[in-house]
Amino acid sequence: MCLAVPSKVIAIDGDMATVESFGETRQVSLLLLPEPVALGDYLLIQAGGFAFERVEVERAEDSLRAMQELMELSTEDVRAWQ
Repeated sequence: MCLAVPSKVIAIDGDMATVESFGETRQVSLLLLPEPVALGDYLLIQAGGFAFERVEVERAEDSLRAMQELMELSTEDVRAWQ
């Protein structure tokens, strides 16, 4: 099973974007997306660093809030889930 964490676009450079989620940033490819991406959009990223879906802001923020609540309940380092 795959868990995709919504990541917010904070910079765009051609077919690449810098995204942020839970304080972590990374570079991702936009080549698989059929529509243009703008700063502030939320994306789902697959293994290998390819964005594959743009997510509505409300849905992304709801998911992030739920994930944050789960992380706060855990005593483990959830970054190990990656």
